[in-house]
Amino acid sequence: MEQHRTRPPYNGTRRGTPGAPLPAQARGERRPPVARRPPPPVVRTLRRLPNPRLTGLGGGLFSAALMVVLGCLDSLLFGSSLTVYGVLFVPVSVLTAVWLRRGDLPTAPIIVPIAFAVGLVPVADSSGGTSGRLMGLFTALATQAGWLYGGTLAAGLIALVRRICQVRRNSR
Repeated sequence: MEQHRTRPPYNGTRRGTPGAPLPAQARGERRPPVARRPPPPVVRTLRRLPNPRLTGLGGGLFSAALMVVLGCLDSLLFGSSLTVYGVLFVPVSVLTAVWLRRGDLPTAPIIVPIAFAVGLVPVADSSGGTSGRLMGLFTALATQAGWLYGGTLAAGLIALVRRICQVRRNSR
């Protein structure tokens, strides 16, 4: 018994209309290289700066340690000024969000508020023992919520923009 084919044979090449010219890439030709402009001086300067890639845990340790150091410096130099501490928190949160690895970007808005609270311990009012220190910590968190929200928002927006750029780059 003879079996007949149900599909036409396929030899691996598909062509449009017979006799139509093939595109340059199909003929094996390469496109001429595109001449690129040199980047502006600001971009060149930024590219020379360090660009570490931190894991989620490394980003948390970096920001918490830096906020503790900045809190200690604030208490020594400025007499525990909560405004100075809040102003210093925003660049730390931006750096943390910029230096996180692509896979750990969702942790940026989680890491920075924890670092804010950890670094607030040396700055908060500490009169009256343990309960006084806790009360000073909670008061500082309540009164400096604007800086906390601002730094967290900055870290979240940077992480979101980086993630969107990554998804667009991967889809191309």
